[in-house]
Amino acid sequence: QVQLVESGGGLVQAGGSLRLSCAASGRTFSSTTVAWFRQAPEKEREFVAAVANTWTGRTAYYADDVQGRFTISRDYVKNMVYLQMNSLKPEDTAVYYCANDPRRDYRDYEGYLYWGQGTQVTVSS
Repeated sequence: QVQLVESGGGLVQAGGSLRLSCAASGRTFSSTTVAWFRQAPEKEREFVAAVANTWTGRTAYYADDVQGRFTISRDYVKNMVYLQMNSLKPEDTAVYYCANDPRRDYRDYEGYLYWGQGTQVTVSS
């Protein structure tokens, strides 16, 4: 069993930055892939970014609308995953969730076994 806890959300002006953290407890992240998703009011949960180890090395994946602005990273020693968000836009406003152990494609939120409780990110214009 893995417990995930997100932190780092808050209120920021457009163009600003935030860094979200995802801490795992119970045991280490149970699979190589850890992802961030977000959900805005009345919208479906959507993929933001994921980090996985592949035979070619550590690989990061991003949704098109955050590519170049967000960076996902992983600290194996601290058992943490981070999401650095720069150049934030009002449309980035959502609850951000950390997820682990995908049983389907990494972009499919329904395939993840473990979830955190979420952290609110609000970007004002």
